[in-house]
Amino acid sequence: MTVEERFNAKNAAGFYTQQDDVFGRIAARYNILSDLFSIGIHRLWKRRVARLIARESWSQLLDCATGTGDIILRVIHRKKLEPHQTIIASDISPQMLAIAQQRLKSETKIVFQVLDAHSIPEIATASVDLYSISLGLKICEREQVLQEVMRVLRPGGRLVVLEASNIPWTWLHDLYLKYMHICMPVIGWIATRGDTSAYKYLLNGIEKFPSAEALADEILSLGFVDVSFQRLSLGIVAIHIARKPY
Repeated sequence: MTVEERFNAKNAAGFYTQQDDVFGRIAARYNILSDLFSIGIHRLWKRRVARLIARESWSQLLDCATGTGDIILRVIHRKKLEPHQTIIASDISPQMLAIAQQRLKSETKIVFQVLDAHSIPEIATASVDLYSISLGLKICEREQVLQEVMRVLRPGGRLVVLEASNIPWTWLHDLYLKYMHICMPVIGWIATRGDTSAYKYLLNGIEKFPSAEALADEILSLGFVDVSFQRLSLGIVAIHIARKPY
C-alpha cells in the first residue's frame, strides 16, 4: 500500500490535532464557518440526526466530536430528557467544548469531557447505549475510532454517524468538488482571517472520504450489524446507522 493509499484509508483529512490545534483557534468562529461552507444546509442534516437519536431508546448517549453542541441542542429541543437519561458531550478541543457547555449550561444531565475519540479509556467498556459522531470522522483515523465505538457500546447499542459522502452521479460529484475548491478557500480565508488550515483539512476530508457504500462496508467489517445509510442533499453527506451485536 502506498503512502497516499494509507493516507486515504486511515485519515481522510490528514488531520492530527497534536500537530495543528486548528479547532482551538477557530472555535469562536466555527458556527459561522459551518453556515458559510454549507450555505446553512448543515442545520437540516443535524436536525435529521437529532430526530434519529431522539427516537432511539437509550439511557446513556455519548456524543463524540460534539463541537459547539449542535447535535445535543437539537436532541434536547426534540425530547425532554427522562430521569434515567444522561448525555456525555465530548470533544478533543477544550475551546470548542467550552462553547458547547455555555450553550447547554441550563441542562443538568449533560456531562462535558475533553476526550480523544481514538482512545477513550475514561468511558467504561459496554457502558453506552448510543454513540453519535457528526462531521468529525473525516478528521479521524476511522478504524481506530470505530473500534473504540464497538468497545464502549453495550450489546445492541446503536451507532449514528453523519459524515461527508458522495453524490452518486459522478459528473455532479465532480462539479460539487470543483465548486468547493473554488469557493471554500475564498470563504475560509476571509472567515478565518487567513488561517488556511481550517479549510485545507475540510477540503481533504470531503474529497478523500470514502463513498457511503464503502464506509458502510468498513463499519460492517468491524463487526457491526444492521448497517444502513441514507444520503442527504443528493449525497453531499450521509447518515450511517449500525448496531453492536448482542
